[in-house]
Parts: sequence; C-alpha cells; structure tokens
Amino acid sequence: MSESGSPRDHRILPKVTATNEHYWRGGEHGTLVLLRCRSCGYRLHPPTPVCPQCLGRDLAPEAVSGRATVATFTINHQPWYPGLEVPFVLAIVELDEQPDVRITTNIVNCPIPDVRIGMRVQVVFRAYDDVWIPFFEPEVA
Repeated sequence: MSESGSPRDHRILPKVTATNEHYWRGGEHGTLVLLRCRSCGYRLHPPTPVCPQCLGRDLAPEAVSGRATVATFTINHQPWYPGLEVPFVLAIVELDEQPDVRITTNIVNCPIPDVRIGMRVQVVFRAYDDVWIPFFEPEVA
C-alpha cells in the first residue's frame, strides 16, 4: 500500500545509494525489499556488503511480506525539527520472515493509546520525492 506524505508531514530524507536503493524505492511497487544472502538465506537490515552469518558476499534484494510484530515503542513528544508533528509513535518491529531483522519505524493509522508490544502490523509506504518510507499500521486480518 502506498500513500503520499502530506504537505505538513515534512521528513528529512535518507541519501539513496546503490547499496540501499532497494529499501528506499521498493515501496514504489508496494514491496518492502531487504538484502538476502544467496549462500545461507539470511536477511540483512540495514544493508551491509557481507552476510553476518556466513560472511558471504553474494547478496541480492528480495521482497518480504511486510508483516511484523511490534517489539518495542515509545511515544515521542519532542518536535526535533520545524514541521515535525508530535506526538508520534517510534517503534521497532520484528519481521515475520526473520524476527531478528528489526526495522525502526513509525506506527501510523492507529490511535496512540492502542499501540502495544506484540501488536501485529503491516507495512504501508509514504512517498516523499523519490523515496518511499516504510511505516507500519495495524494488520488487517
């Protein structure tokens, strides 16, 4: 799922490189894309040039389901830069395919008091210029 960031939702965007382009632009096609080692199957995030499991270098982008579980979260009330709307939920989610792959993200489309550790979530993308930032929202059954 993809949606545009609102004009009031200003974001400091990441630098897109050949190493991370799969992650920041996969959302254009509605997919969360991570590197996966072709030797041992381990998924990596953030991207690195060497697999931490087998030290292999044969890594390739591969889509994952985008389904995850909230491992931890905090509610941020500090506007760290002008235009940042607060409060918001900053969370770490564990991906279904490999729970030790964790993504730091925001939980969106959910009342803040309803966010819980263990909550099931799914990826949703918001486009900003040429970057599709992955956020997570409550999972639809």
